[in-house]
Amino acid sequence: MPLLHPQGPTRETTLANRRRGARPALLSCALLAAFAVAAQACAVDRAQCEDRYRPQTGQAGKDVVWVPTSDALVNRMLKMAAVTPQDLVYDLGAGDGKIAIAAARDFGARAVGVEYNPVLARLGQCLAEADGVADRVRIQQGDIFETDFSDATVVTLYLLPNLNLRLRPTLLQMKPGTRVVSHSFLMDDWEPDERSMTEDGNAYLWIVPASVAGDWSFRPRNGDGRIFSVRLEQKFQEISGVAGERGRTLTEAQLEGDRVRLVFAESGSPTRVDGRLTGERIEARVTRDGQTLDYLGERSER
Repeated sequence: MPLLHPQGPTRETTLANRRRGARPALLSCALLAAFAVAAQACAVDRAQCEDRYRPQTGQAGKDVVWVPTSDALVNRMLKMAAVTPQDLVYDLGAGDGKIAIAAARDFGARAVGVEYNPVLARLGQCLAEADGVADRVRIQQGDIFETDFSDATVVTLYLLPNLNLRLRPTLLQMKPGTRVVSHSFLMDDWEPDERSMTEDGNAYLWIVPASVAGDWSFRPRNGDGRIFSVRLEQKFQEISGVAGERGRTLTEAQLEGDRVRLVFAESGSPTRVDGRLTGERIEARVTRDGQTLDYLGERSER
């Protein structure tokens, strides 16, 4: 039977235990130091990335060839889209990931680049690591027509017109207000909301519009005010229509994302509608006869 220490462990036992307990801590520190040295050894810079993967201007992809976009144009495209740290940017046909990397590095956004060529995709991810933004940027190998990018708030493109047109139905189904920016190429009869042409190249911005076409009935929220109706027609973000008891032509009709602005004349004075569409409803502030009231617009079955 071993001897017991009624007053607890002796000083010698405590020191021995401390020494034994110190070994894992010392080992952990040594491992951390080794990992830090290894991480420094594995770190790469942009020149090493480009030397490792050696991209060639004009090299073939699935549907396009790779041509790099200038830094100035990349910056202008992202500014046109008003990119912020709250955005998720998808760059379709990402090449070396330049746009996605700039969105994270210069605008604080999260970004995903989708590139069909696996070598370019690896180069893009290497450059994201070299620029210190790999925690917010992913450059993935994939087909843009098989990739789900429905959660993007900004989509950037440098494709050909026929590819833009193939993507157009998907883009138009995205959340209203999503910003789409294309380098060089348009989308047939979907006119851009903004154009920017300089010596660096052309860029075009579209804001995905909500679907507002149909017959609407607007009623005051508190019951104090006149009911009125609006019939809207729509072609992408361009809207027109008639309103009021006599079906007056709208003198102003604007749609930006889910925001609707309408003006029509009735009884000799203008009625102004500023609203936001959610599903089959428009929450609106209506100014008429010198009063501004809250209204609810509801759409009839289309």
